[in-house]
Amino acid sequence: MEVGPVDVYIIGFPGNKFTGKIAPAIQELVDNGTIRILDMVFIAKELDGTVGKLELADISDPGLLVYQELSATEALEAFVSDDDLDEAADLLEPGDSAALLVWEDLWAIRFRDAIRNANGEILALERVPVEALEIVLDVIDAG
Repeated sequence: MEVGPVDVYIIGFPGNKFTGKIAPAIQELVDNGTIRILDMVFIAKELDGTVGKLELADISDPGLLVYQELSATEALEAFVSDDDLDEAADLLEPGDSAALLVWEDLWAIRFRDAIRNANGEILALERVPVEALEIVLDVIDAG
């Protein structure tokens, strides 16, 4: 089985203001074969500090049902562990929620294979956060 790199995102929603507007972008990436959803879990930190979770398969709210469509039939399950949930919950303030999203970067398989076929190997890989890049670009533009 060909496997691409896997990304894990923790997307916070301060004040539990989740609108579902991310779903169309994710759906487009799934539909065009860019990514494959491996797991998705929603968590919420109550005002008293307790944390609840909602698995993709458990979603019944009509506003969130679109996320069920993101789960590929061949998707692997249970990538998000209880330790991952605890770690994500530590990032939340009471009254906030988050989505933990695990996906495989299908687009990278071809590139990885090209590197291997050229007798190359990836020695390092680092992702620059968009926010950091925006700061650098603002400094360059102001320069």
